[in-house]
Amino acid sequence: MSQKPSNTWSMLFFTYSTLWLFAMVALIFGGLSDRFLTLDNVVNILIQSSSLGIIATGMTFVLLTAGIDLSVGSIMFLSAVVVGKIVLGDYPLPLAFGAAILIGAAYGALNGLMVTRFKILPFIVTLATLYLGRGLGLYLSETRAMNLPENLLQIGSARLFGVIPLPIVFLVLALAIAHYLLTMTPFGRQIYAIGNDIDAAQKAGINTSRVLFVVYVLCGLFAAIGGLVAVAQMGSVAPKFGDQREFAAISAAVLGGTSLFGGRGSVIPGTLLGAVLIQTIDNGLVIVNANPYIYPMVTSSVIFLAVLIDTKRNTYMAQLKRKKIRVD
Repeated sequence: MSQKPSNTWSMLFFTYSTLWLFAMVALIFGGLSDRFLTLDNVVNILIQSSSLGIIATGMTFVLLTAGIDLSVGSIMFLSAVVVGKIVLGDYPLPLAFGAAILIGAAYGALNGLMVTRFKILPFIVTLATLYLGRGLGLYLSETRAMNLPENLLQIGSARLFGVIPLPIVFLVLALAIAHYLLTMTPFGRQIYAIGNDIDAAQKAGINTSRVLFVVYVLCGLFAAIGGLVAVAQMGSVAPKFGDQREFAAISAAVLGGTSLFGGRGSVIPGTLLGAVLIQTIDNGLVIVNANPYIYPMVTSSVIFLAVLIDTKRNTYMAQLKRKKIRVD
């Protein structure tokens, strides 16, 4: 009986850990600046979170299978460079966007092929393709920043029905599609089964190679779309565009409850909350005019905290499972 309150509090902490962190961040930055908790700033945080949220949504698919994709930042960069080249060549925007999405899908297919056909560890595959994509992007852009036409920037600042910012619309659509795939389709159930135990999934008749291949293609697609949203907001592509966004995407998914060990997590509200939390921290640092040199330290702290929470959560859930088995 004495263990029950402790178990209850532990469960509450791990279940709502992102919300506790939200409250702490809001209290800290709200106390430091009266502009932080204003409605305009909250909307601004949501708009700024849209690109990261889309990329983290794709990352969630991969993490659920106990994999990882370190190449999403490079996919963002390469897709944005291709968009810039096409638009600056006076070709229509739909062609540029279509080409970027195809690049994302092809890049994801390359990762999926290496993981499924050649059985190379996802960490090694995507680390290699990270450098490949970054190198191709730098080659195509000649390591120069590209300032894009005003019509592209207008898309990033447009509002649906004059009310809802378009980046938020894209984020909602990405989350809705991902949530449907994960919760309402056999494909989603197969992803969770693979993440829990890939050998058991194979024995159950699941074509694990096909599922994993599709998962990496989806991750590449979401990364390209996230890159399009980001470039439409910024209006330019610099050589550092998308650099290290893979770590922010992983942190967002894990902070939202997706396990690095696979088999557990969600995009709504999980990944969405994680992405908004990370962007809230970045926004707060800007508002309080923090020293830019501490930004990397804050980022590293967020990554460490995400991994720590996930590790502790996984250990706690395993302990509960063992206790339940002993009671049964």
